Amino acid sequence: MEATLIVLLLFVVALLGAQLSVPARRDGTAARLTEIERRLQLVMDHLGVVDDGPALPGVREHLARGEKIKAIKAYRAATGADLKTAKEAVEAMAGHR
Repeated sequence: MEATLIVLLLFVVALLGAQLSVPARRDGTAARLTEIERRLQLVMDHLGVVDDGPALPGVREHLARGEKIKAIKAYRAATGADLKTAKEAVEAMAGHR
């Protein structure tokens, strides 16, 4: 399993290196980051790696009670994420319970 994690980390470093070697434009940075995150998630899903992520106060408790909207609000408060990102993250957390 350690070899798999090393390969995963090398892959992420290679992706980030490729992104950093290209002159960044402000309007495309968010789109590139989103694509990197999507690809990383695909790799993690393929390898069966589950990232429990940081301890997010209240989020898991709200999910356990079926309070998805409150969980999303708690996630946004803890991370500063936008609504779409928070919704996707909370839905992913709910799917891994």
